[in-house]
Amino acid sequence: MMLARGDYHSFSADGAPHVYLVPSAAVFRLDATSAAVLEVLQEGDVDATVMTERLADRFPRLLVEETVDELLAAQAIRKVAAPVIAPRAEGPRKRIPLTTLVMNVTSKCNLSCKYCYEYGEDRISEPATKPRFMSEETARQSVDFMMSESGSSPSVHLTFFGGETLLNFKVLQYALSYARQRGAELGKSVDASLTTNATLLRDDIIDWMVDENVGVTVSMDGDREQQDKLRVFANGKGSYDVIIPRVKELLRRHTRRPIGARVTLTRDNLEVTDIYRHLKEELGFWEVGFAPVTTKWQRDYAIADDGFEYMLGGFNALAADYLQTSLAGRHHGFSNVRDTLEEIHRGVAKAYPCGAGLGLLGVATDGDVALCHRFAGSDTHKLGSVTKGIDHELQNDYLRKHHIDNKTDCHTCWARSLCAGGCYHEAHTRYGSTEQPNLHYCDWIRRWSATCLEVYATLAARRPEFLRQFDS
Repeated sequence: MMLARGDYHSFSADGAPHVYLVPSAAVFRLDATSAAVLEVLQEGDVDATVMTERLADRFPRLLVEETVDELLAAQAIRKVAAPVIAPRAEGPRKRIPLTTLVMNVTSKCNLSCKYCYEYGEDRISEPATKPRFMSEETARQSVDFMMSESGSSPSVHLTFFGGETLLNFKVLQYALSYARQRGAELGKSVDASLTTNATLLRDDIIDWMVDENVGVTVSMDGDREQQDKLRVFANGKGSYDVIIPRVKELLRRHTRRPIGARVTLTRDNLEVTDIYRHLKEELGFWEVGFAPVTTKWQRDYAIADDGFEYMLGGFNALAADYLQTSLAGRHHGFSNVRDTLEEIHRGVAKAYPCGAGLGLLGVATDGDVALCHRFAGSDTHKLGSVTKGIDHELQNDYLRKHHIDNKTDCHTCWARSLCAGGCYHEAHTRYGSTEQPNLHYCDWIRRWSATCLEVYATLAARRPEFLRQFDS
């Protein structure tokens, strides 16, 4: 029986060899025998008998044979004679209930952030006939749509987005009140959250957030210098001094839920560790998440190759800090590593990069339903409307086309189960097609995923109780 290595990524953590098995998304710490078997197969295919003989001076024959059987069962190795199953792209076998509806209550903003996909040159064009603000009637129809599409799910999540979400605060209040009323009637709990640039925060708005237990994410990019480079008002004035007293008041009073900050990284704003320390340690956000700017490569704020390398250095430094803080039993607020650890722990093997078009949908101001909030208002990416429902045939066709098995560039990548090709909107902006994988940051994703695997395996060995938070 000829043996060959399986589809896995090998790495070292906590002084021991590990493998991440791509098909199953499982992580294994290798014992000495398993590591030796895989080491032999690194040189090429080997007959099982030859394998046993080559390791006879180090391990009992029976132990090697049992190890080979275990590795075959785990798909860390395979029989050469066994047929390799070609990828087959399929849509979901059953309809996935809607769990999250992102309601774009306005496409208007009081800031003019130079990199914003809502106003920038990369913005997906939307007909001029679409309203800039969602009406109460459309909000009510959106809630009814959410309840209907959620099926038998006992809970739903309503996320408010913009533009600047708080420009349409009246509709936020109405929509959440109506959603809670309908949820009570249908026996469903309703969780709510919103994203804001914090410029319009007032006492009554904060009171509402606290009273209604609304999760809040603040979009800001760091200290005064970092924030005011691109997050500006229409007259070019920076927004830092405007938002800081409001953010501090929000953090002081809204203690029912963790408040997070969401940072957009650009070519001129890559000091990840400095940004994190300012937002987390100086201002007091519970967690901080970073995302590279979504834009065409020609833009002067687009991140170039050396920028991704520099950004990875900052991410790795924060990941190392996250590990040490977690081992000491303290909270660390770097959400990028936390989110990846949760996926690794749950054994997520992605066919799609996110829930867009699956359990998550976005609603535009006129009630049209799209893949997610970033495509809201784009007729090209429309899947239906809140009044007429979803075109499920169109939805299923989209999911078939965007399945990871249809992205041939991803077939040999060991990180595909964690990435699945990357964000659809990023692909549309960079390459003009949502079906294209985001090849411009493949190496970055692989190296960042490797870092997260090392953090995960070390925590699993030294402080396994830390990982229990991801069980539910």
